[in-house]
Amino acid sequence: MSHLEFDVIWRTWPYVLGGLQYTVQLTVVATAGGILFGTLLALLRLSSNPLLASVAAGYVNFMRAVPLLLVIFWFYFLMPVIAQWVTGAERPPSIGAQHSAYITFVLFEAAFFCEIMRAGIQSIPRGQPQAAMALGMSYGQVMRFVVLPQALRNMLPVLLTQTIILFQDVSLVSLLNVTDFVGAASKIAQRDSRIVEMYLFVAVVYFLMCTALSRFVRWLQVRVAIPR
Repeated sequence: MSHLEFDVIWRTWPYVLGGLQYTVQLTVVATAGGILFGTLLALLRLSSNPLLASVAAGYVNFMRAVPLLLVIFWFYFLMPVIAQWVTGAERPPSIGAQHSAYITFVLFEAAFFCEIMRAGIQSIPRGQPQAAMALGMSYGQVMRFVVLPQALRNMLPVLLTQTIILFQDVSLVSLLNVTDFVGAASKIAQRDSRIVEMYLFVAVVYFLMCTALSRFVRWLQVRVAIPR
């Protein structure tokens, strides 16, 4: 260990911190967008319309069966070609690696958040929405004021657990040359020939952050539990 020089971390900390900020930002945006889109998919899956339910189920099953890395590459490389073919443009439009990362993670994570929200909606006793409709509330009002608030509370620990997994998966965007936390560390490691130091530092940061978030989820699970 004597030949290791960990001072490279302090010398390049502002650059690495910028990458970490991007990782957190992408995680937050993908979580928010994924929950919104996933909730819509969950409502479609529970719809009485068989066509809507089948389309939503097909989307969810497809996304859950395909590796995230493959989805990232598909969107980054194929979507510009498809957009060119649809619009008839002379050249493929430039989507960019960062925009591709945001869109891909929202679309991909929505499939997982959909199943979480569907389980949360189904956990609500049927008597509650039936009673709300008997009082004259519409289907939209029942979902907005009765079902979804309780479903979110029931599924909050699971949603946060999926967010931790998402935080780890964001490191895949470094393959698109995006300067996230892993991407920033990788560039410094290659430039300064300090691969061991930088990747060890990244591993420690991920371990500490994910451990802290996991402990928070366990604490929150006890706090939000509804007495039965």
